Amino acid sequence: MNYIDEKFADIQLLRYKLEGFEALRLQQKIYIYYLSKAVLSGRDITFDQFGKYNLSIRKVLESIFLLYNGSRDTHDFQALTVYLKRVWFSNGIYHHYGCDKFKPEFSRDFFCDAYNSLSYEQLALVSEEEKNNLLNEILPVIFDADYLPKRVNKAEGVDLIKTSACNFYEDVSQSKVESFYNGMKVEGDARPVSYGLNSKLTKQNGKLTELVYKANGMYGNKIRQIIHWLTKASQYAENEQQKKVIAILIKYYQTGDLKYFDEYSIEWLKEQDGQVDFINGFIEVYGDPLGLKGSWEGIVEYKDAEATKRTRLISENAQWFEDHSPVDRRFKKKTVRGVTANVICAAMLGGDEYPSTAIGINLPNADWIRAEHGSKSVTIGNLTDAYSKASRGNGFMQEFVIDDETRALIDRYGDLCDELHTDLHECLGHGSGQLLKETDPDALKAYGNTIEEARADLFGLYYLADDKLVELGLTPDREAYKSQYYTYMQNGLLTQAVRIELGNDIEEAHMRNRALIANWALDMDVEQQIVALEMHGGKHYVSVKDYEGLRGIFACQLGEIQRIKSEGDFNAARALVEKYAVHIDSQLHREILERYEKLGIAPYKGFLNPWMKPEYDENGNIVNIKLDYTESYVHQMMRYSSEY
Repeated sequence: MNYIDEKFADIQLLRYKLEGFEALRLQQKIYIYYLSKAVLSGRDITFDQFGKYNLSIRKVLESIFLLYNGSRDTHDFQALTVYLKRVWFSNGIYHHYGCDKFKPEFSRDFFCDAYNSLSYEQLALVSEEEKNNLLNEILPVIFDADYLPKRVNKAEGVDLIKTSACNFYEDVSQSKVESFYNGMKVEGDARPVSYGLNSKLTKQNGKLTELVYKANGMYGNKIRQIIHWLTKASQYAENEQQKKVIAILIKYYQTGDLKYFDEYSIEWLKEQDGQVDFINGFIEVYGDPLGLKGSWEGIVEYKDAEATKRTRLISENAQWFEDHSPVDRRFKKKTVRGVTANVICAAMLGGDEYPSTAIGINLPNADWIRAEHGSKSVTIGNLTDAYSKASRGNGFMQEFVIDDETRALIDRYGDLCDELHTDLHECLGHGSGQLLKETDPDALKAYGNTIEEARADLFGLYYLADDKLVELGLTPDREAYKSQYYTYMQNGLLTQAVRIELGNDIEEAHMRNRALIANWALDMDVEQQIVALEMHGGKHYVSVKDYEGLRGIFACQLGEIQRIKSEGDFNAARALVEKYAVHIDSQLHREILERYEKLGIAPYKGFLNPWMKPEYDENGNIVNIKLDYTESYVHQMMRYSSEY
């Protein structure tokens, strides 16, 4: 199987293989198939959440791509094709990582001519008037760089709601949003719902109103499709607990009641016996500058039994890791409950998990559920495997790693320690620690996501160097962790900058987290006896001189980050993030971009899904699910637009 597929703009598309799928029972295959249909059915929800005009623009672009009768060899048409591919990849017109609006490389005149060459019927519109109105509406959205320029804005000192183009709010200000949701909270409520998670907040008749995502509400048509496929999937569930989980999720989708979402999350945690699992819903809040609204996402997965032995070993020792964490004992959990972890094989990706996806997931996000019921973590083994295979021999290490000795260290231990750091981050990092009773879970506001990711990363970094991992057989020796320490610092200080346009700040929470840890570490080591940026041959390299000393720095950072999280210290969070996590030195940034460009590597990667094709007998019963790995990117995206 060829893991590497199409490349365009700053993106490389990969394929992932469903290892062991053929060996699954037919019931399991059909269960996965119907769950996958449910995961793909919410695609348009994510597009709409990521920008008010995304769906209209996508449908227009697709119509032009399919029906345009002019020359397709011109620069303008080729540029429009690349633009459409980027829109597909990012679930809209904003970069999936940097959140800046795409700049079209085709002319306004070409677009208007191509648009006007199509009839209103070909554009799936009802009249010529609607066609004209739509063109006037979307032209500034596409071509005016200053109009709705950023999907998620986290810049300090501005109204984050009014300056963000995400479609979670309309005609409201940041202060109104914060006041609205603060007014919902009940003082002393130990089990609060995730207020605002599944709704859009807007003003109707002068009054703030929540439009709830549910079967007879916002996105009702798509949610009813999801319910339909979940209902069919339930008939093939592996056990009664899976059926119960699906039933509660359907009730949540029918009503929009967040108490059902909490109930679903708790029951989902209890389901441990089946091989197949899934995520489906409004979950992660990175797409909202205030961290309240959940983007719709889905993933279907099944366990990799052999690789899961590694994560099970970690989760079985969760209490030991919590007890020995270098944080104040006030912020530690006295009893760690329900921490489970699996290495899984992704079978289908959807919504905010597609085409760009996470390689590890830890849920649920509600702090009180974590404290009382635990968490479930997954490391997505077949995706990390695809990344690894695609990156071999691309010249990156030769260009950015300081010397042969360090390269040999990374060659020997890098893949193992990457996986272990993901395991520790997801399985234990996110599930560790506790809020003080009086702390509002939303106290850190726009900085909350960055602080939480830093907390989980630091937990993993600290323990990756611990003798406990050697004792458990998770690392082969006391040298292994050094590979991750080096690559982490290199990424945070240097190479993640290739994902940022020159002159721009860091916006995405995971990138801010890495920059925060790395830059803060440099600042803590003022005499540069532990870690430094050094010049060799006119190029900057990370130099780690004392790996044990660096572990000590990570320990101090973890202690402070946990304090900030536990106490809800907004001012301290803001100070750290704004000082270390946002800005990039322009000269260093230019250097890194020039070095990276010479390698010809796409800085972002995403995945094509396998095409699941049911095979039937003469009575119409499914007798097999065939996997097709040959579908092109364009065909898959156009098929999804047609089917879902």
